[in-house]
Amino acid sequence: MSQRPDTPLLDTVATPQDLRQIDRSRLRQLSDELRTEMIDAVGSTGGHLGSGLGVVELTVAIHYVFNTPDDKLIWDVGHQAYPHKILTGRRDRIRTLRQGGGLSGFTKRSESEYDPFGAAHSSTSISAGLGFAVANKLNDRPGKAIAVIGDGAMSAGMAYEAMNNAEQAGNRLIVILNDNDMSIAPPVGGLSAYLARMVSSSEYLGLRSLASRISKKLSRRVHSGLEKAEEYTRGMVTGGTLFEELGFYYVGPIDGHDLDHLIPVLENVRDSEQGPILVHVVTKKGKGYGPAEDSADKYHGVAKFDVITGEQKKSSGGPPNYQNVFGDTLAKLAETDPRICAITAAMPSGTGVDRFAKAHPERAFDVGIAEQHGVTFAAGLAAQGMRPFAAIYSTFLQRAYDQVVHDVAIQNLPVRFAIDRAGLVGADGATHAGSFDVTYLASLPNFVVMAAADEAELVHMTYTAAEYDAGPIAFRYPRGAGVGVPLPETPERLEIGKGRIVREGSKIALLSLGTRLHEALKAADQLEAKGLSTTVADMRFAKPLDTALIEKLMRTHEVVVTIEEAAIGGLGAHVLTFASDEGLTDAGLKVRTMRLPDMFQDHNDPAKQYDEARLNAPHIVETVLKALRHNSAGVAEARA
Repeated sequence: MSQRPDTPLLDTVATPQDLRQIDRSRLRQLSDELRTEMIDAVGSTGGHLGSGLGVVELTVAIHYVFNTPDDKLIWDVGHQAYPHKILTGRRDRIRTLRQGGGLSGFTKRSESEYDPFGAAHSSTSISAGLGFAVANKLNDRPGKAIAVIGDGAMSAGMAYEAMNNAEQAGNRLIVILNDNDMSIAPPVGGLSAYLARMVSSSEYLGLRSLASRISKKLSRRVHSGLEKAEEYTRGMVTGGTLFEELGFYYVGPIDGHDLDHLIPVLENVRDSEQGPILVHVVTKKGKGYGPAEDSADKYHGVAKFDVITGEQKKSSGGPPNYQNVFGDTLAKLAETDPRICAITAAMPSGTGVDRFAKAHPERAFDVGIAEQHGVTFAAGLAAQGMRPFAAIYSTFLQRAYDQVVHDVAIQNLPVRFAIDRAGLVGADGATHAGSFDVTYLASLPNFVVMAAADEAELVHMTYTAAEYDAGPIAFRYPRGAGVGVPLPETPERLEIGKGRIVREGSKIALLSLGTRLHEALKAADQLEAKGLSTTVADMRFAKPLDTALIEKLMRTHEVVVTIEEAAIGGLGAHVLTFASDEGLTDAGLKVRTMRLPDMFQDHNDPAKQYDEARLNAPHIVETVLKALRHNSAGVAEARA
């Protein structure tokens, strides 16, 4: 491929096919330009930075060596996929990342043929890759599956479940372990690179395969001795024993930023007749950008920032974030209650558990990306008399639903679930939305389910959960800053299953669960301006319902509307079931439920997402007026 000497290489690359036309000696230049482009783009949009910077060379090498999209490249989680997006026909839209109508912050099948599998939760790549590889094998089609998984995602059991079944894929499956934090066996310069090239060569892999087959023909004692000798030798040299035991040919570790080392190894792996193969690549988060290299934890996910200084453009002041209110409240409660402990699944700062950990390090547990284990661990703590708080995002708690049912609910163990990121979450979109927790928890016997209307209510609910020992209890709250109400100096223990009236009226009753309460109050103002006296109730509890309050409002109001930031099957469904069972709708009462729509909503500004979901004040008013018109028409028809 010819180009003017002053033409940026990146300008000549629209797809990986273009990339593969570039002389190998110039890939270093392309990587540098790709890194600069990514920094500039994320500086203007915000998003995930450190992990993407760490895989720039790896991304270039994979697309250079493998025949994507026929070879399927699967990025685990997708935080690190921005360089991949730039190289696969999406550079012209890269500054729309995580914005309404723009590119997703993760891989997404509907976005590009180069995204064969959508991912935003961790540890799915090897299972998906195995599926692609076996499908090609069964249909006698060419094409390999390359799963790129980080060392953090390797902490989840699902990754090992997949590896344990991967042998049937043979050489069609390649797993690249992107080790950017904890190096299992750090690379040691030229010797490490030489060893990696050697053990990935077809001659070496073929010899190992032959030796394995021969040794199995020998006596059990000799075969066992040979296995132990090879295991000891390879473990001493490369650290790959664990992966070998799972049926993988281990290659590495190699420097993931050195293209001269990386490309020959990937070419050997691509052409090998042995498999499956695991390539251990060591990278550095934030590589090539000083502020991210020096503070990789803070530059995992960033707001818009100044590219020159690295300073993030975050708003100052304002109400505290919900997760910090939770973390600070729990830490304070734990000062006088030694039974309180906190569990998080790789999200200490996102859940506020980092604040608890600073005050009570011996009672804070980060179990890694292992929500299933975290929930059952909490159940064990509760069974032994502790007061555990499992602080897990709503969308991630879905991964441990069987443990919630089997290990907590059935045994009626007092595990406290602090459910962060409830409702719609903005830029992370459908994969991270907390849409379903009310439905999947309120359907379980023994559970208490609360939703905080604001940060002050979150303080009360944290205290209420700490003091509740009769069974499992959950409380949900959204992402981001509170609404600005003062925090109580002394928390209040809420009466289980009792809501509160925050505004008295006589004709319309709005029953709110969670932070839509403030939209309900705005709607009440607008309804009052139309001469419609409106009651607003903060239900607080999705389970148990405040049936006395519901019955009172239904018997004294003409229209009752439930409002919640949750999917169908939540508060509205439970209220309708109660009303039906008690015959409360037989006298012409109009009941309407407002909830999240039956769809997965794309990423956008949260306020726009709630507009799309029709859960803001104007939509509440519209729902009430339609119900009244329907009621008036029904009365007129009955009189006629």
